[in-house]
Amino acid sequence: MNGLKKRGALFVLLLAFALIVAACSSDSDDTTTTTAGGDETATTAATEETTTTAGAMAGEGIKVGMAYDIGGRGDQSFNDSAAAGLDRAVTDYGIETQELEPTAGGENREENLRLLAESGFDLVFAIGFAFADSIAATAPDFPETSFGLIDSVVEEPNVASLVFAEHEGSALVGAAAALKSETGIVGFIGGVNISLINKFEAGFAFGAEQINPDIEVLVQYLTEPPDFSGFGDPAKGKEAGLAMYEQGADVVYHAAGGSGGGLFEAAKEVSETGGSKVWAIGVDSDQYNTAGDAVKDYILTSMLKRVDVAVYKTITNFVESGQQSGVNVFDLGADGVGYSTSGGFIDDIVDQIEELRVKIIAGDIVVPETVG
Repeated sequence: MNGLKKRGALFVLLLAFALIVAACSSDSDDTTTTTAGGDETATTAATEETTTTAGAMAGEGIKVGMAYDIGGRGDQSFNDSAAAGLDRAVTDYGIETQELEPTAGGENREENLRLLAESGFDLVFAIGFAFADSIAATAPDFPETSFGLIDSVVEEPNVASLVFAEHEGSALVGAAAALKSETGIVGFIGGVNISLINKFEAGFAFGAEQINPDIEVLVQYLTEPPDFSGFGDPAKGKEAGLAMYEQGADVVYHAAGGSGGGLFEAAKEVSETGGSKVWAIGVDSDQYNTAGDAVKDYILTSMLKRVDVAVYKTITNFVESGQQSGVNVFDLGADGVGYSTSGGFIDDIVDQIEELRVKIIAGDIVVPETVG
C-alpha cells in the first residue's frame, strides 16, 4: 500500500515537471526577440497582434475637413451643431480633422474648400447653403475627394447634399408657441429673406394654426439678399424682438443664426420690466444649453436642426463605404429635426406636440414648405 502511494506521488511530480517544461518551451519558441543593440526583449507576437487590433479605430487614417460658415465653431447655433457631429466622429472613429472658417464677409469660402482638398482631406464638409457655388466650382477639380454640403443641392458625383425638413421641426415649435401663448399673438424673426428661411416661417405658422386657427403670426426678416448680415447681428435681432413683444406677441421664434442672441435679450428685458413673462424660441441647436445663464430662463424650447446627425452619419457612411454622393434628406422620421425640452418649460404640453409629430411622420399631416 505504501509502495502505491510512493509511486502515485512520483507520478504527480513527474507530470507537474512535464507541464512546466512544456510551458517554458512554448514561451521560448516565438517570444524572444533581439534589439539592434543586442538586448533580448520578451515580446509575444500574438500579444502584439491582439493589442494592435484592439487599439485600432475604424477611421484611423481618414482625414475629415470642415469649412464653417460665418461665425464658426462657437456661434451657439448652426456651426456648433456641425462641430458636435464632428467631435462625436473623432471619439468614435479616430479620424483626423481640420476646421476652417471664412472671413467676416465669407469671401474666401471656396479658398477654404480648396485648401482642405489640396491638403489631402478625404471628406470635406461645407456648412451652409452659401457654399453651393463654391462646391460646384471645387468638386470637379478633386474627383477623389468627397464633399458634404449642408442645406443645398449640388449634383456632382462626389458631393453628398445634406438637406433638412426645417418646416417639419418648425411646425412642432409653432404648436408649442400657440399652446403657451396667452395673447393669441406669436412672432417669427428670419435672418435673411430667402427660400430656406421661408421654410421655417411656413412650418411655424402651420404648426401654430393646428392648435389655434385664429392665431396671429407677426413676421419680420432682418435683411434682404444679397445682404446676409441678418444672420449675425444681435442688435437687429433684439430690435425686432422688442417690436413684436410691443405689438402683443408673447412667444417669438427666430431662424436668424447669431442674431437670435438679441431676441433672447429682448425676452429677458420685456419680462423683467413689463410685468408679465414672454418667451423666445431658439433654433438649430438646443439654445437653452448654449445661451448665457442670464437669458436661458426665457427660452421656451428650440427647433433642433440636427446638423450634428447629418455630419456624423455622413462620416459613418464614409468610414464604412467610402465616397459619398446624392441627396440625403433629414426629416422628422430620420431624427433630422425636432424640438428641445430643456428647462422643463413645455413639459405640460409635450403630449400634444408628440401627437402632431407622430401624424407628420405618418404622413397624415403634410407641412407646407412655402409661405402662403
